[in-house]
This record gives sequence, C-alpha cells and structure tokens, in this order.
Amino acid sequence: MALNSHGVQVGIQIVLGIVIVALAYWLYVSITEPYKLIERQEEVTRQTRDKMGDIRAAMIRYEELNDRYVTSLDSLVEFVKNDSLYQAAGDSIFGPDFVADSLIYSPRTGKKFVLSVNDTANVMTYRLEDPDTGDYIGTLEPDITKLNAASWE
Repeated sequence: MALNSHGVQVGIQIVLGIVIVALAYWLYVSITEPYKLIERQEEVTRQTRDKMGDIRAAMIRYEELNDRYVTSLDSLVEFVKNDSLYQAAGDSIFGPDFVADSLIYSPRTGKKFVLSVNDTANVMTYRLEDPDTGDYIGTLEPDITKLNAASWE
C-alpha cells in the first residue's frame, strides 16, 4: 500500500506542476497582451501622424509655389510625383521606400485622409483630418495662427 500511496502523491505533484505552469503562462499572457495591443495602437498613431505631417509639408510646398492650396489629395499626389524637389530627395524627405500613391491613406485602416480647403476668405486655409480619429491639421477658420497647427502638437 505504501508504494501505491507514494505513486499517487507523485502523480498529484506532476498534475499540480502542470497546473502551475499553465496558470503562470495564462497570467503572463493576460498581462503582456494588453500592453502589446497598446504599443501597436501607439505605433499606428505615430505612423498616421507622421504621414499627416508629410502631407502638411507637401501642402506648404504646393502653396509656396502656386500661391494657393491644392484642393484634392489626388492632385497633391500628382504634385509630389512631379515636383523636382520630391523627385530628387523624396526618400530623404519622406523616408526610405516612399510611395507617393500611399501618402494620402491612413496607416490605421487604409481610408483616405479628408482634406477641406477654404478659399473664400482673405486668408486661404485648409484642414486635413484623419477619418478614424479626431486628429487634424489646420483650420477652416480665417485664422492664420491655426493654419498649419496639428491637434496633437
């Protein structure tokens, strides 16, 4: 009987060891997964804001050359593709492996950014919005102090 009792104890210890390892893994995953999700969301937010900043830079360059803002994002893409500065130094301005056609799409969901231009006031203004969040650059009010300001800056 002593042998049988000893075998049962060893069996229970093995089962408890497996349960402890399983619970430790579950605890690890339940702590780290939400954190990883937050990190991914922050990275996508950073990428989206960087891309909106690139659009702002292209809008400013377009306005400097043409004394008005481009009225559509598709026209802005064509401008970026054909502008001599961006052709010569596009990778150093926008980063490596830059594709002009992807400039106007949010990395978050792939939706197109929303551009509105107010050219009826004395001061031309624009507002670029992320379709997935409340992030924006610029204003439609004729207030030059808010012209290129980003909501997150």
